[in-house]
Amino acid sequence: MGVSTLNIIKIGGNVIDNEQDLNDFLEKFSALSGKKILVHGGGKIATRLAADLGIEANLIDGRRVTDAEMLKIVTMVYAGLTNKSIVSKLQNLNCDALGLSGADGDTIRTMKRPVKDIDYGFVGDIMHDSINTASIKKVLEAGFVPVFSAITHNGIGQLLNTNADTIASALAVALADLYETSLIYCFEKNGVLRDVKDENSVFERINAKDFEQLKKEGVIHTGMIPKLQNAFDAIRKGVKHVYVGNANNLHLFQQSHFGTCLVAK
Repeated sequence: MGVSTLNIIKIGGNVIDNEQDLNDFLEKFSALSGKKILVHGGGKIATRLAADLGIEANLIDGRRVTDAEMLKIVTMVYAGLTNKSIVSKLQNLNCDALGLSGADGDTIRTMKRPVKDIDYGFVGDIMHDSINTASIKKVLEAGFVPVFSAITHNGIGQLLNTNADTIASALAVALADLYETSLIYCFEKNGVLRDVKDENSVFERINAKDFEQLKKEGVIHTGMIPKLQNAFDAIRKGVKHVYVGNANNLHLFQQSHFGTCLVAK
């Protein structure tokens, strides 16, 4: 009997912020066959709610500083409103989703980020043994579709805000021992672009050597570099493929024509 395939799909905040885009994406996600996991970010709802409550959002280099009050907000929004809204929409599409934080079923334990130059507050960093593969396997084998928010825990009662891209990558690496795993990052671009002004200039395939060369040439730069570094790290650790592409095109994934495919060689 062959190894089952598993697709782990991360959806970004820009799609979550637009209800029609989110509905379109979830239709495509629900139609994907086989085992799958959805990981979602938070979007801008947490920032807006914090402002309404007089709590100032503090971002440093795009990373949210999560003090005690902001942790309450992101937990309510990410693990509550956003997660359960997505789950209810998937149920309407006959996709039997189960909304989870990392605390549920002890699925994802993280460590509070150590204070160095900056105190990020209640932010969780993934460790080598963060993912409880046994718990997640039970959920998958029972026929449920896990939907993970970006809230984890430290195992001693503290919730932590954790980067959703990193959660998706860690899930893919850990579960690659059990399933033939692909990791798919969905956002608003059609893939990794040769020319950022031309949505059709998509690289269909990039290997690790290409990546280093494209960085030197300045074709891949700024925010795309850490995303792709995480992707190639996942490939080195056993993930079969990593894809980067437009959420609107997810229906093309199982036809082998979706965004940019990242491979080892």
